[in-house]
Amino acid sequence: MGKFDLDKNPANYQPLTPTVFLPRTALMYPDRASVIYGARKYTWSETYSRCCRFASALKRAGIGKGDAVSIISANTPEMIEAHFAVPMSGAVLNTINTRLDTDTIAYIFEHAESKAIIIDAELSPQAVDAIPEGVLVIDILDTQNSDAPKSVGSVGYEAFLETGTADDTWEMPADEWDALALNYTSGSTGRPKGVVYHHRGGYLMATGVISDWGMPRHLTYLYTVPLFHCNGWNHVWAVTALAGTMVCTRAITPEGIYEAVAENGVSHFGGAPIVLGMVVNADDSVRKPFDHTVQVMTAGAPPPAAVLEEFEALGFNVTHVYGLTETYGHTVMSSWNPDWDGLSQDKKSILKARQGAGMVHAQTRVVDAEGADVPADGETIGEILIRGHTVMKGYLKNEDATAEAFEGGWFHSGDLAVMHENGYLEVKDRLKDIIISGGENVSSVEVEGVLHRHPAVSLAAVVAKPDEKWGEVPCAFVELKDGATAEEAEVIAFCRENLAGFKTPKAVIFGELPKTATGKIQKFELRKRF
Repeated sequence: MGKFDLDKNPANYQPLTPTVFLPRTALMYPDRASVIYGARKYTWSETYSRCCRFASALKRAGIGKGDAVSIISANTPEMIEAHFAVPMSGAVLNTINTRLDTDTIAYIFEHAESKAIIIDAELSPQAVDAIPEGVLVIDILDTQNSDAPKSVGSVGYEAFLETGTADDTWEMPADEWDALALNYTSGSTGRPKGVVYHHRGGYLMATGVISDWGMPRHLTYLYTVPLFHCNGWNHVWAVTALAGTMVCTRAITPEGIYEAVAENGVSHFGGAPIVLGMVVNADDSVRKPFDHTVQVMTAGAPPPAAVLEEFEALGFNVTHVYGLTETYGHTVMSSWNPDWDGLSQDKKSILKARQGAGMVHAQTRVVDAEGADVPADGETIGEILIRGHTVMKGYLKNEDATAEAFEGGWFHSGDLAVMHENGYLEVKDRLKDIIISGGENVSSVEVEGVLHRHPAVSLAAVVAKPDEKWGEVPCAFVELKDGATAEEAEVIAFCRENLAGFKTPKAVIFGELPKTATGKIQKFELRKRF
């Protein structure tokens, strides 16, 4: 034993967990606003008391370590409280996409072995028929949405809290590797996989985003990211650590965003590029003036440079991030370098559309088919690999998929990117989305970026269309702005002016695009048409 090999003990080692942020903030800032949801407003002391009662009630109901507690809810105070109370009870939080079908929800309940289900039946009526027998069901009765909200459980949420007490002790996890949360992938092919998060990752993701995004104390955060998606990008824990205020909204609309910014002083929010597009395309009657810069984090498909330019002209500053369910959400960030301040707006937008470098808790690589790093030339495409503190424990009850995902000691994302000279990566496509036309690789993301510059286009998605001569060719699906018109030949001609011939869509189909609840376009639905 070496002279520096001293033992850990309770005085110098405590497992990392994001639950510790709540009591500290309640102690230091008890009267500051914690959560605002319409007419409902809570302080941090009230939120902590409610979470303690919630955790106590769960334990008294026989729920504890190793048990999954599922919740189907909008971004409401109950959903925020569940992110603390469930792990404070020792259980594992399972947040479920509110737009899933009955069969998939039933599969998740069974696969997770849910011991309790917290549900807003008004929001997710399809979940009612999925509830297994003998499980504790707690109703979220959201009177802001309905005068007589539907009850399907044995007890209402507020009544359930009354069965616990605020002075019951709650314990830290015995090990920071203990499961914190269970999130299911979208399941676009086959059944969704259960992604298991640990307490250590939740803590480090929260502190990492505070550092890398430069989040200030007492910020006001609008929760437009669904809390069922990667636990709301872990921002629920980060905002709590900073004694900020979370503004909740049941539905994501341009009106709601502008109103929250103007009337609640929202300083930060996150959302998919489609949310940015909603704000940009809002009518003048919807827009409300505000006199401060709003920091916005966006993830998903790279936001087209044209959308970024319009969005920032309205008073928003965008930071682009990248990640997956398996990496606690965003784990790569396009942090802004002040040396770029003097660049033209179009060059700034190009830089901001890149995904960036690994955050303080993660490392990234872009590798070719043989596993070698691609050159940092901004052109050579490879797969993104990730390792670090915010990579999942693994897939629940799926050892083979876990081993495949972690082959070689790195998480294999399945996303294709190039590496730029400054070490920032830029996502080009999903492996399954790349189009190979006549032997040439076509990035659907690149083509979509051009389509979004067309003045009539609100949203675009490009997928491969089978072709006898070329094997496959790009086909564009386009959603037009309200009141706008465009013809197929016009859109194709516009693309031809800005793209190589083999990258130009050979067909354009107009109509509303299928989307997930988080605003991602469901390309697999578009492919089904072929």
